[in-house]
This record gives sequence, structure tokens and C-alpha cells, in this order.
Amino acid sequence: MAEIRSTMDLVMERAARIGKASSEELRQGEARTRGMHLTVDYLDGKSARLLDELEREDAAVQMAIRRGMVESLLRNIFLARDDVQLERVTRASQGLVELAGNARDVASICQELRHIIDGYTRHREQLRHQLEEQVRAQYEQALAQQMGEQAGGLNIDPTLQPKFQEEWNRIEAELDSQYLQALEQYKTTLKQRLRA
Repeated sequence: MAEIRSTMDLVMERAARIGKASSEELRQGEARTRGMHLTVDYLDGKSARLLDELEREDAAVQMAIRRGMVESLLRNIFLARDDVQLERVTRASQGLVELAGNARDVASICQELRHIIDGYTRHREQLRHQLEEQVRAQYEQALAQQMGEQAGGLNIDPTLQPKFQEEWNRIEAELDSQYLQALEQYKTTLKQRLRA
């Protein structure tokens, strides 16, 4: 109950601040949101370069728009599990490098992020394959004991077994935790470097 109350207090405080916000603060907040929307278009391939989009905006709010862009790009750096997600992460890191003026340190950090994500993907696939083989062997052995020679022709999909799902959820959670920690460290560094 205390957590609910404190969350509600935070919401009420924020609402009070919004009521007292100056027109300039509101304008900067809207600009930040605009930057996030421009980033979504960029990530979806609707625009080619973030800097071109930024330069089209009013100079008075460009820094707030840029902050929104950086925040949105950083949110789109995550542990990709398929090619579509990997493409989005790659595009987000390219956007960060672009907003940093192609600075070498930012490019280097983004390259390290890509190594972490690629390592995660390989490690995840390797662990999943090992678990599949382990569970398959256990079920084949158990069936052989129960059915004898008749069990030899059965094709077992270990991923459909409850034991596999339970163990995979545990392994994946541990793996995600390890890689997310490294990812967050680099994202924090990028945030500081880009002053978002």
C-alpha cells in the first residue's frame, strides 16, 4: 500500500508541477517529445538522417528535440532476439553516432554495444541448443526404459516439454541479467557523452 501511495504522490506532484510549468518549460517538453517522434520515424526507415530532421526544426528548441532523440535511441538499444530487432538496434546505434557528429568515442562505444548484443545472441543460441539436446536425451532414455525398442522411432521435440520450458526460462533470465548489466553500463556512458 505504501508503494501505491508513493506512486500516487509522485503523480500528483508531477501534475502540480505541470500546472505551474512556464510556457517555455512546456515548449521544451513538447520539443523533447517531438524528438522522440522523429526518432521513431527514423527507426522505421521513414527518414534517412536524424540531423536533417533536427536542422529543419526551430533553433530555439533543437537541443530539447535532440535530447528526445537521444533518449529514444538509447531505449532502442536492447538485447535483440531476432533479425528485425537487431536491425532496429543497429539503426539506433547509427543514429547515436550521427547525433554525436561521428565522434570516434561514441562510434567505439556503439561498436562495443554491438559486440555485446552479438555475443548475447550467440551465447543464447548455444545454451538453447545444449538444453534441447540434454532434454531430448533424457526423454529418449526414459522412453527407452519404458517402451524398449518401440521408442527408437519416436521423434521428440524437447522444446514442447514442460521441463525444457521451466529450465529455459531460468537460463534465459540469468543470461539476460548478465548481458543487460553490461549493456546498461555502455548506455549510461553514451547518455553522459551525449548529455541527454
